[in-house]
Amino acid sequence: MSSLRTSRTRLVGAATTVVLAALSLTACGDGTGVHAESVAAAAPTTAHVASPKPSAVGSTTSTTGSAPAAGATTGTQKSAGGTAASKAPATTAKPVTCEGSNTKTVAAPLNRPVNHMLLTVTNTGSRTCYLHSYPAVRFGEAQSVPPVIEDSKPQAVVTLAPGESGYASVSLSATDGSGTHGQTVNSLYVYFHGSSGNESVGTAAHPSLPAKGVYVDDSLKVTYWQQSMDDAVNW
Repeated sequence: MSSLRTSRTRLVGAATTVVLAALSLTACGDGTGVHAESVAAAAPTTAHVASPKPSAVGSTTSTTGSAPAAGATTGTQKSAGGTAASKAPATTAKPVTCEGSNTKTVAAPLNRPVNHMLLTVTNTGSRTCYLHSYPAVRFGEAQSVPPVIEDSKPQAVVTLAPGESGYASVSLSATDGSGTHGQTVNSLYVYFHGSSGNESVGTAAHPSLPAKGVYVDDSLKVTYWQQSMDDAVNW
């Protein structure tokens, strides 16, 4: 009987030892070992991302060569109507009559022919001008203008582009002394004709004369305006 009790006691002890061991393992399972395993199991797997490869040498694909965004303007800009914008052509200015306000007149005595003076009119304006007919000159206090030499009339109206000059010569006095009412004058006004040739237009020019003045008599006469100086001094 005592042997049976002893065996049971041993079995109960052994069973108790097993239970305690199991409880010890369970306690250990709640500790760091299980926790570390749980963390390892829960940790996300890091995906391996390949780094972008550099473009191949000579590749025609680049970020600067990409297609433009929708609505972007390329090439020549166009107007709302769809046609290329362009500047309007400049309008050619209409020629005007040469007169004192758009020209500069210079009066210079000539050595040859003797007793002659050359009038030079230069277009100082921005438009072409026409020198019509002949200069209507008034020396000193004269009440009338001298006549024109009819044979000097050119075939066409003298035309001056901006910066160009036209010419006329003035026969101041008779070379043989046949002129009358001679006098020395110190002032000169030059008037310009319009297209009809019978009236003066615009403002008169007032070119300077030599300080000693010029001698004129009643044989005073002028040429028509000429396109070249040579044609003007031939009379």
